[in-house]
Amino acid sequence: MIWIIIGMFAFSSFLLFVAILQLLFMSNKRMNKRMKRFLELNDKKQLGRKKFNLLVQLQTYKSSVRDQVMRKKRGKRIETMLSMAGVPLKPEEYVMFQWLSTALSAGLLYLLSNQPLLLAAGAVIGFMLPGWWIGRKRRKRVAEFNDSLLDMLTTIIGSLRAGFSFTQALKTVVDETDGPIHDEAEIVLREMQYGSSMEDALNDWKDRMPSEDLDLMIQAILIQRQIGGNLAVILETIVQTIRDRSRIQRQITTLTAQGRLSGIVIGVLPFVLGFILYLIEPTYIGTLFTNTIGMILVAAALISGIIGFIFIRKITTIEV
Repeated sequence: MIWIIIGMFAFSSFLLFVAILQLLFMSNKRMNKRMKRFLELNDKKQLGRKKFNLLVQLQTYKSSVRDQVMRKKRGKRIETMLSMAGVPLKPEEYVMFQWLSTALSAGLLYLLSNQPLLLAAGAVIGFMLPGWWIGRKRRKRVAEFNDSLLDMLTTIIGSLRAGFSFTQALKTVVDETDGPIHDEAEIVLREMQYGSSMEDALNDWKDRMPSEDLDLMIQAILIQRQIGGNLAVILETIVQTIRDRSRIQRQITTLTAQGRLSGIVIGVLPFVLGFILYLIEPTYIGTLFTNTIGMILVAAALISGIIGFIFIRKITTIEV
């Protein structure tokens, strides 16, 4: 019965969390959609006073968060992180998301355990959870971008050989692709349409997307614009270089698989053995957590395991 109550509480907390997010993150994008809808109707319909006041209050609250909490340097860093991950949030919205996650995680763990120590642990977990989620989406998006980069270069090379300019070739990429490649190429085209030079737009692209292959392509394009040459031939060389690097990276991944597996075993095996011993004889392993010498041994073993795992990861991580 207690688990049913806990499940209902967790589900209710999730629904409350989603509702608060929908209210707080009512961004300008939604307002623009509503305004566009009203302009298309071309009638005299207006927002009600309550809805209008709610929108104004939410925008004012986000502005106060941006002014009071967000420093310029921190806001720029968070904005870059969100852009890399492809998450359509503003820095102040991300900060509010961290606050909500911290409060809900701390409250949930405290209600489940009734331990003040877990209240602090839940707050730390809730504060770190949005960053972990953003980092995971960023790595996934960069991987998808790198996987599609060869197709983008092939499309650009074909367009250049057909007589198109580089800007027209990028437009072809936008029309024929999807995913991160489509989004990033569209941003570059938009920046050039708004008055930025091609060099500035490409450098912003390089800063926005941490990809070594993209960096190599952009450097080749910028050098070609300064000294001249056939851009299609240069990009064909870049394509061949990227293919060779990918082949070598796959070989290295295969050769270092045993070492990486050893690191995982070193990190997981002590916890698995400790859990199994606890199931077999709780009092036998419980001495490690009640005796002073036992706690020192557990701490030493934990530190040694972490150091060994880090060393193995460093040894098996080879950059190409």
